[in-house]
Amino acid sequence: ASWPPVTILKPVCGLEKNLRENLRSACAQDYPEYQVVFSVQAPDDPALPLVRELQREFGAQRVSIAVDDRQTAPNGKIKNLLGGFPYARYDIFVISDSDVLLRPDYLKAIVAPLDDSNVGYVCTLYKASRAGTWFEKLELLTINADVMSNIVFAHVSGVSKVCLGGSTALHRSTLKDIGGFEALGDYLVEDYEMGQRILKTGKKNALVFHLVDTIVDLKTVRQWWTHQLYWDQNIRVVEPVAFFGTVVVRAIPFALIFAALRLDAVGLAVLGGAVMIRMATAAGILGWGFKDWEGIKSLALLPIRDAAGLVFWVLAFTKRTVIWRGVEFILHRDGRMVPLP
Repeated sequence: ASWPPVTILKPVCGLEKNLRENLRSACAQDYPEYQVVFSVQAPDDPALPLVRELQREFGAQRVSIAVDDRQTAPNGKIKNLLGGFPYARYDIFVISDSDVLLRPDYLKAIVAPLDDSNVGYVCTLYKASRAGTWFEKLELLTINADVMSNIVFAHVSGVSKVCLGGSTALHRSTLKDIGGFEALGDYLVEDYEMGQRILKTGKKNALVFHLVDTIVDLKTVRQWWTHQLYWDQNIRVVEPVAFFGTVVVRAIPFALIFAALRLDAVGLAVLGGAVMIRMATAAGILGWGFKDWEGIKSLALLPIRDAAGLVFWVLAFTKRTVIWRGVEFILHRDGRMVPLP
C-alpha cells in the first residue's frame, strides 16, 4: 500500500505517569513518512526537557517542538493544538493525547479509512490501563466498563456518532472546512463539536476497533472526584437526553436505597441481584470485549463506583462550573466554557 505522509499533533502539559513511553511510542511507528509535533504552552513546562531528548534521539525531521504561551483559547488542549499547527508539514493530521500509549501499527490503523474521500474523521477506541491506587482503579472501571461500551453501542446502533479526541485522524482540508482549531477553542467537549461540524459537511465518521492504552494518572482522591464529575458533565453537554436516561440504568445505587428503606430480606435480595447482574455484564465487557484483565481484577470496586456515580450524576445535572487541569470554568448550555473571573 502507498501510505500518505502524516503529522501527529501531540499536546503536552506537564509531567504525567508513563509520559516518556507514551511520547516515544508516537516517534517509533511502523510507518514510512511522518512527523510528530509536540506542543507545550510555556517555556518552563517540565515536560520540555523530555521532548527535546526525544528530538535528539529521533531527529528534527521526525520530531518538531512548539512552545506557545499565547492565550489563544479557553480550552487548554485546543490552545496546544493552535501552537503546534504551524509546524505541521503534512496534510493528514492525527491528534493523539499525551496520556495515550500507541502500538507500532497505530498510524496505519487510523490512517487507512481516510483513503475513502467520504470519510471526514477517524477515531480508535481506547482502554484505560496501569491504574495503581484504588481511585485510579475506579477511573479505569468508569472508562472501560461504561464509557467505551456505551461508545461501541452508540456507533453500532447508529444512535450517536462519536468523535474521540484522544485518538483522531482527519485531513487538513476537512479541518479548514469547519473553521480550524480556532472554531473549537471555546468548547468543553471540543472533540464532539469537531465531529458534529464535520458530519454537517456531509462526510461520515469511521470508528476503528484498534485499542490504544490511555494511562490512568490521578494523584489524589479529589482529582479522581473532579475527573468523574467532568466525565458526566461531558455527557450532559453533548447528549442531554442520553445523560438524563443514564440515571434509570444505575441499578446498584437505587437497589441500595431500596434495601436501606426496607431493611428486610426482599431488599437484600434486590440489592444482591442488582450487584450480581452488574458484575456479570461488566465482566463480559471487560474480559470478552476488551481483554482487560486489569479491569477484571478491579471488579470488586465496581459497586462503589456505581454508588458514587449517582452523586456525580446529580452534581453534573446541577453544577454549572467545570474543573479541567486545575482551572475552573463557567459552563454554558451550548457547551462553551468561560474561565471564572
